[in-house]
Amino acid sequence: MNNKQLMNKAANNIRILAASMVEKANSGHPGGAMGGSDFINVLFSEFLVYDPEDPTWSGRDRFYLDPGHMSPMLYAALALQGKFTIDELKQFRQWDSPTPGHPERDVMRGIENTSGPLGQGHTFAAGAAVAEKFLEARLGKTMMQHKIYAYISDGGVQEEISQGTGRLAGVLGLNNLIMFYDSNNIQLSTSCDVVTQEDTAAKYEAWGWNVLTINGNDVDEIRSALTAAQTEEARPTLIIGKTVMGKGALKEDGSSYENTIKTHGAPLGGNAYRNTVTNLGGNPDDPFVIFDDVKELYAQRRAELQTIVAARRSAEAEWAAANPELAAQKEEWFSGKAPKVDWSACVQKENIATRAASAACLGVLAEQVPNMVCSSADLSNSDKTDGFLKKTHDMVRGDFSGAFFEAGVSELTMACMCIGMYLHGGVIPACATFFVFSDYMKPAVRLAALMRVPIKFIWTHDAFRVGEDGPTHEPVEQEAQIRLMEKLKNHHGEDSVRVFRPADAEEATVCWAMAMENVSTPTALILSRQGIQNLPAGNDYQQVRKGAYIVAGSDEDFDVILLASGSEVATLEAGAALLRNDGIKVRIVSVPSEGLFRRQSREYQELILPTNARIFGLTAGLPVTLEGLVGSRGRVFGLSSFGFSAPYKILDEKLGFTAANVYKEVKEMLNN
Repeated sequence: MNNKQLMNKAANNIRILAASMVEKANSGHPGGAMGGSDFINVLFSEFLVYDPEDPTWSGRDRFYLDPGHMSPMLYAALALQGKFTIDELKQFRQWDSPTPGHPERDVMRGIENTSGPLGQGHTFAAGAAVAEKFLEARLGKTMMQHKIYAYISDGGVQEEISQGTGRLAGVLGLNNLIMFYDSNNIQLSTSCDVVTQEDTAAKYEAWGWNVLTINGNDVDEIRSALTAAQTEEARPTLIIGKTVMGKGALKEDGSSYENTIKTHGAPLGGNAYRNTVTNLGGNPDDPFVIFDDVKELYAQRRAELQTIVAARRSAEAEWAAANPELAAQKEEWFSGKAPKVDWSACVQKENIATRAASAACLGVLAEQVPNMVCSSADLSNSDKTDGFLKKTHDMVRGDFSGAFFEAGVSELTMACMCIGMYLHGGVIPACATFFVFSDYMKPAVRLAALMRVPIKFIWTHDAFRVGEDGPTHEPVEQEAQIRLMEKLKNHHGEDSVRVFRPADAEEATVCWAMAMENVSTPTALILSRQGIQNLPAGNDYQQVRKGAYIVAGSDEDFDVILLASGSEVATLEAGAALLRNDGIKVRIVSVPSEGLFRRQSREYQELILPTNARIFGLTAGLPVTLEGLVGSRGRVFGLSSFGFSAPYKILDEKLGFTAANVYKEVKEMLNN
């Protein structure tokens, strides 16, 4: 056990570095970082198990930061581990710096997750805890004996997602999850008691958590709580640490600057900063320093870790020798490579809904991809993820041998926990709900895109043809929204999200194949509720891989191109028959993925959609969904209002999604 005086000095070192980073950048949040420094120091210098030589070691403990604005605390603590240099700390919040204002996932530097939008970080941790349990059920305790640590703030507790996370972690009995709640009662613009007076401890206890309340700035109490949490056998643990916002901060006149709103989101400034650094034992003229005895403290921990990790790796090697097939499987799972899938095993019925086609694909995946987890927000019999569930069973407290994660009615929590499963490593997650409820998931979709997490989002009931449920359940604007993200590139130049809306069952199979092959970005599969007529016989479905392709009329000297995705392609085919009767030559193009089509060569794009062509687009969503493809010489027929409650065939008639209206619209366009 380290000397308490030295531990306090190390925490103060973190405080000085955190405050100095904010001061130099003239931007950031010093107060919370200063209050949380004691916990992060105790965790990193005495409890967290990781391999100093291999940050990607699958057996490491994971630490997930929820309040990303407390990044100075994390960067400073990681600098004590040797993961960041002093010069990099000085570049906090600057262009092309590895120390951005909110942490971005960088496992090599010890950052397990991108954080910023409050509530998501600790939910990733809960998902990682599920992944560890899932893998332990398959690989054994020898390979999965680590802990998942999370750090949450008052804001994260207030975010609604915390309710879903707390409920699920409790009901699943995730005793491998240890969360520190930095409870300092100060927010960005007010004290917490102005907006909440709930009993947080009682709330988490009601969810089935082990709750410990401590002085979050006392080394001994932090140690005792972490030790107790590590030995908890049945419940996740919440350590409520009562901390001091801006601990050690002094004002310009030398009086206390602690527990004030001003330190939350702004540099301390001028003499207040200088007084604070001096008060904490630093030199305000040379604040970016790691004290020699603090260096020694972390060097000592590094030596301890080398012994701990060597013992664990030795046990892992013995396990691998005794279980060669499992060992090979584990290596493949953690490689991040796409799994091998025999799609010939997926036999689709004709003229079915693409959600039903997805169910057939999921059944194949459940049998062939043993590290895949599927989830649904209480809709498995409607979004047809029951195709996966029928080949496995639910994960439940004490039994994670199943591969289906029941999330209940909590779409954002479900998405974030599934993202957390991937962040842990070794697991391929997919999650589903109705497309209209993708709105609840958008913050998670965005962070998945930022982190390049190849999660599979399954969104069914893709249009107004939900019918009788009415406008509350009918997605009109959702496809346009997600295709905006499809147009957004990540920092690697990839589409931030790969989006597919298949036109029939066979297209759905190819789209699922591409989703499983995509290991660098999220994939969205947008699927129909109602049955869809199959595309014309002889269609080359492998052309789906180009994002857009010709499904009829390829040999004709066409007068018009009819273009759509999803179920509207079949409607175009029916309308084309009427146009052909009038001697109009028609080409039909299916565009399941505009983003993928835009990545093809200019020659291919021109081949499919020639610049001088007259194009008619049909979409069950907003016209803007297709306007970029149709261009100024064409016309898009879509919706400009919310849907209505009626059987879907009636809606098709009333809203103009019929062969007759396609004929009428195209004739008008050509005549004009």
